Amino acid sequence: MSRVGLEGQVAVLPFLESHGYDIRIEESTEVYADAAEMAATDLVVQCVTMSEITGEQTSGLSAAVAAGTGLTGWHGGIADSFRASSDYLHLVGGQFATHPGKEPCERRGGEEDNFLPHTVTFTDLGREHPVTAGIEDFELLTEQYWVLHDDLIDVLATTTHPARPWQPWHRPVTSPAVWARQWGAGRIVVTTPGHSLDVLEHPAVRTVIERGMLWATRTA
Repeated sequence: MSRVGLEGQVAVLPFLESHGYDIRIEESTEVYADAAEMAATDLVVQCVTMSEITGEQTSGLSAAVAAGTGLTGWHGGIADSFRASSDYLHLVGGQFATHPGKEPCERRGGEEDNFLPHTVTFTDLGREHPVTAGIEDFELLTEQYWVLHDDLIDVLATTTHPARPWQPWHRPVTSPAVWARQWGAGRIVVTTPGHSLDVLEHPAVRTVIERGMLWATRTA
C-alpha cells in the first residue's frame, strides 16, 4: 500500500463509522482467499497500488464480488493494482496505463511534472446514476489517468487528454474517470482521481467516493 493510500483509507473511516459500518483494516490481500471472511464482508475498500496478488486471492475476491460483496476504491489503490493479474483486470474492467505530463522543458523532476489541469465531465448516465447524480463537472490539477478499459463498465464521468505537440498521439483521447460495474450480484465503483489528500478532500471527489462506497455495499 502507498502512504497516500493508507492516509486516504483513514480519511474515509469516519464516514463509514457514521453510517454504521463495522470496519476491519487488513495490511495484505491474504484475506481475499478466506471464503468465509469474504462472504461476511459487505464492502471492500481497496487501497493497494501495484503490488502482487496470488491466483487464489484473485479468485477469492472475484467470487466474493460475484456473490454480492461490494468493491470500491480510488486512483492507484484500485485502478493500478496487480498489473500482472489479468483476472483482476477482468474483474474491475479498467486499468491505469499512464498519466501524461507537462511539456518536457517545464519538468523539474518531481511528481508535479505529472500534474495537469483537466476537467472531469459527467456522462448522461452519470447525471442520473446514484453515485454521481447532481454533481457538476469539475476541474482538477493533479494526475490525469489514461485508462485502458472494456465495454462492460458503466462510465459515469470522463476526462480527455488533449493531443499536445510533444506527445505521440494525434487526436484527443477520452478515458473513463469514474465508472460502475455489475459483477454477478456485486457492485464495483472505481474513482480515478485521488492522488493526494487534497484531491480526496475536493468536494466532488469526496462525494463520489462516499456515494460509491454506499452504492457498492452488498444489497442482499
